[in-house]
Amino acid sequence: MKKIFTVLASVFFLVSCSNSGNDSDVNGKAEITTNPAPAIINYTVVNVFPHDKSAFTEGLLVHDGQLYESTGGQPQSNDFKSWFGPVDLKTGTFQKKVMLDTSYFGEGINILGGKLYQLTWQSHIGFVYDAKTFKKIKDFPITGEGWALTNDGTNLIMSNGSSNLQYLDPETLRVLKIVGVTDNNGPVNNINELEYIKGYIYANQYGTAYILKIDPASGRVVGKLDFTSLDNELKAKYPDALEMNGIAYDSAANKIYVTGKAWPNLYEIRF
Repeated sequence: MKKIFTVLASVFFLVSCSNSGNDSDVNGKAEITTNPAPAIINYTVVNVFPHDKSAFTEGLLVHDGQLYESTGGQPQSNDFKSWFGPVDLKTGTFQKKVMLDTSYFGEGINILGGKLYQLTWQSHIGFVYDAKTFKKIKDFPITGEGWALTNDGTNLIMSNGSSNLQYLDPETLRVLKIVGVTDNNGPVNNINELEYIKGYIYANQYGTAYILKIDPASGRVVGKLDFTSLDNELKAKYPDALEMNGIAYDSAANKIYVTGKAWPNLYEIRF
């Protein structure tokens, strides 16, 4: 009996040790898992269109077949100006400019439910306009910085330069939830211009030539488009071109566009 008890005790000990490496311990520490590195997504350039080189691009979107762009600038920050408006895709010219006061540095825009929403960078304020007339309806407060906006058909999704995405109620502009963006190395900062494409969030990562594909449910980066070669080629020809920023999706035509700050070109891509 003693021998059997000893064997059973040993088996229990081994099973307990094995389980302790997989489950949460008594202090509530969760199991550590490693996410796979984001898959590299290949792309091709389908068309090249002209882009306004005076546009310090902060937001880019297509709504009802119309391309819209927002820009950032103010005297104490750079030599650009802040405006937004519809853009003629074929010529790259703004059809109408809605100018911001020079006290504001304009950031991303989005259109949802007949309203156009605009962020500012460090003024802790955003603006809501009628999407057809561009008449301002109201202001709303922003906690922290405002960088970019997109929507999932129900809520606005905002980036602020961190690794977090904030979901906003389009009526109250209250933060409903926050989703942290991570990859295999941990939190991913500098999440910038956003676009919602077929159930995923695509985001420019500021300071890089990457566009990240993000699973909105988990915040995990599941794919990456690397535009380094295109970025290098363009800047070799146009030294005044700045950071890549701007991704827009025409859901009706199934077309995707990308550009950058002070870029002379806007690219239609396929991936």
